[in-house]
This record gives sequence, structure tokens and C-alpha cells, in this order.
Amino acid sequence: MCEQAIRVLFFSSDGPFAEVVTRALGPGYEVRTNEQSDLVANPAGREWCDVVLLDLHDSGDDADADETLRLMDEIKKLNPSTPIVAIVGDVDENLGRTVIENGGYDTLSSPPNMADLRLLLRRACRFRRIERELADLRSRELSGGRFGDMLGTSESMHAVFETSRKVASCDVSVLISGETGTGKELLARAIHRLSARSAGPLVAFSCANLPETLVEDELFGHEKGAFTGAIAARRGRFEAAHGGTLLLDEIGDLPLGLQSKLLRVLQERSFERLGSNTPVEANVRVLCASHRDLGKMVEEGQFRKDLFYRLNVVQIHIPALRDRRDEIPILAQYFLQRFAQQFGKNVTRFSPLAIHALEEYQWPGNVRELENAVQHAVVMAEGPAIETWHLPNTLRGDFEKTVVGRSYEDEVREFKRRLIMRTLRECGGRKVDAARTLGVARGYLHRLINQLQIQIDDEELGIAEVEEAEEPASQEHVM
Repeated sequence: MCEQAIRVLFFSSDGPFAEVVTRALGPGYEVRTNEQSDLVANPAGREWCDVVLLDLHDSGDDADADETLRLMDEIKKLNPSTPIVAIVGDVDENLGRTVIENGGYDTLSSPPNMADLRLLLRRACRFRRIERELADLRSRELSGGRFGDMLGTSESMHAVFETSRKVASCDVSVLISGETGTGKELLARAIHRLSARSAGPLVAFSCANLPETLVEDELFGHEKGAFTGAIAARRGRFEAAHGGTLLLDEIGDLPLGLQSKLLRVLQERSFERLGSNTPVEANVRVLCASHRDLGKMVEEGQFRKDLFYRLNVVQIHIPALRDRRDEIPILAQYFLQRFAQQFGKNVTRFSPLAIHALEEYQWPGNVRELENAVQHAVVMAEGPAIETWHLPNTLRGDFEKTVVGRSYEDEVREFKRRLIMRTLRECGGRKVDAARTLGVARGYLHRLINQLQIQIDDEELGIAEVEEAEEPASQEHVM
């Protein structure tokens, strides 16, 4: 979005007011104005725009409210993904509530503070981008940012998906590593569905927190009379997965005594049930997953080196959610839409502060914790927007701790830092584009970067900074 101006379609019946607002928005915003009555006659306008801005500052009675609803309904029918921002009279709370309850993104009181309006338009534009990325991900089941039931837009997740596609068709062992909640089992299931064994079963078994004798019985089964209480023969997980895939989750917890037996099964492609000497064919593909560092466990003598090499033909590491924070709003919106539909609730978005809380949290439980948090928020929400108080107590409390005790100046400073860093990242490090998007002069942006001690890592941004001509000083600054 930063390579070009934010495109705003501004509907107002007050020509002079629209002209003042349009001029005051300044660089970084391309505004087209029109009479509200011309909406239906210009459907191409909604395809062109990123945000629709409605001027309702002179509205107030019931007839105006009805006309507003009709207008919003027309916009939503013709272009459902376009967010609607409304300028309402400063004393008309009911009209503002009507806008929000009927799918509007947000409202601003008249006369609008231009810094607030610019920020609101940028947030609405970002919301539209997230919605479109989600729609695009849903339509691309096996490409780009989606793999099976997993979503990911970062380069690190694209690499995970690309490697997974390559190994899916090859009948080799795969070791999937990553913290708890990153989606290791989801990835294993997606690999299985794309493999030549997809017609066979996928059997998952967790090696964690079980005694060695029980793990052995679960994996290999037993014959009648093999031990006290074995009143009948029983198949193990290897037999249950015949012709398909066996996922051994938390393989790092497999007892050392069983590691040698598993190695022998992988080498000889056969095993014996407990209480039997008859070999049973092990016609399975083995995928393993662990949140532990198996390489380090090998060095410490806690995991067999030969088994590690046998399992680690291809290793796929899923990064923690905190290491790909740009995905948090997209994943959160995806879960919001899914749970809103599941529960039949008219919840459509997160408030800016709620998104900020999600982005600030460390997510020790990763994507699984995010999914649960959004489910909780959708259940608790009463209107179209999820607010911070709808989030789980743990997450909300963690967020509130970061702001309690800090001064107003500290909060403003931190907000500026994050806004500038995010804008620079979205603009590929190009300061002219970032300044234009923020609605400030480049020289002023340079001063803010220095004042806020923002470190620009060109290598991380993937660009070589190009110095460009200084723009004239702006008469009004967003920040």
C-alpha cells in the first residue's frame, strides 16, 4: 500500500467542506469526491478506492439515519471488502452507533482532527489489505500463503510451505520442529494429504508423559497373554497406519530403551508384537515432531545419534509466532471470521487497540493460543468490533502491565516509534514513500527517526537506502 497513495472515495453533500478536508489530507492520499446521490451511477469508483469516506456531519434525524443505512447497504453490496469511515456530528452519538452496528469501520466527530483522520484512513486501508489477503489465501489452497489448514504470509512460513510441498511426494522421514502450538501436527497432516499415501490412514501418537511399557504396547501392539491383563491380541499404531503415515509427536520424549527398537523398525521395515516372534511388515511413512532440540539432546546423551540421523532426512522448522508478528493481524482476522460464522455472531473486526494488544503479546502458546484467544473474544463480544476487554484476562493483563505507570509522553513516543517502524517496513525502507504515507515531510520524518532513536536495518529490510531530494516542509504534521 505504501508504494502508492491511499485512494479515498469521499461522498459529501457539502462541497466546501469536502474541499477543505481533501486539501488538508495532503500528500499520500488520492481523494475523489462525489455527491452521495451519484453512488449507484459510479460503481467503478468503489473498485478504484481503498476506503470510502462518508460525510454525515449535517445528518441527525431518523430520515438521515435511514438514508445512511441505505447508502452503506449499496456500498457493501457493490464492494463488500471496502471499509467505510464516517464523519458524524459531534453531538450525534446515535448516528455513529448506527454506522458501526451496520458494518462501518469507524467514525470520527466533526470537525475532524486531520491527524486522527489520516490515522483512521490508514488503519482502514490496512484492514482492507488483511481482508483481501485472507480472501486470496482461501483461493490458493496449495500456493503462496496457504498449505492445508495452515496460513502464513511471512518469508519464513513460505519457506516452510515450499519445503513441505517438495518432501510430500518423496517417501522419506521428516522431522518437524517448533514450539508447542506452532502447528506441527497440522503441517504433518498437510504433507500426508499431498503424498502418495494419502489414500491410507494418518495415525498420530504422542510419546510424551507415558511409561516405556505403555509406549511400546501402543506402538507395536501385543498378542493374547503377552502380559497380565492381555486377554486378547491388539494392533499397535504401526499396524493401524499400514499403507499410510505414522506421526510420532514429541519424539524427544521417547524412552532411550525404545529408541533402539524404533531404529531397528525403520531399518528393517518390520517389527514384532509384544509376546510374538512373528515379523509384521511396517509399510508406513514416519513423520516425527518435537518442540525440543534433538541435536542438543544427542550431544547430552539423551537421544540416540543414529536414530536422529535416520529421522532427520529432512528437517522443517516452524518459527514461533512472536518471530513473525506481521502475521498476527491476518491470522486473528481469519480466526475471527471463522468463529463469527460458527457462532452466528455479527463480529467483523478488531478495534485498533485490540490489534495493538495482540501484536504486543509474546504468545508462548503460539498460533494455538491465538486461536483460543480469538474464540474467547468472539464469544464475549457484543457488537461488531472486538475490544481489549473482550480478550482473555491473561493477554489483557499482560498488555495493561506494559502501559500502567508510563506517562502520556511515553505512550505517545512509543506509538510514534511503532508507527514509523511499521510504515518503513511496509514501504521497503523508502523514507520518501513512508513520509508520504504518514502525511509528513521527509525532513520531519528524519528528525523523528533521530529523536526516537529508531535503528534502520537495511539488511533486514532487504534494501539499499537511496537518498532522495528533500521535500518541502509540511505546514501540518500528523505527529
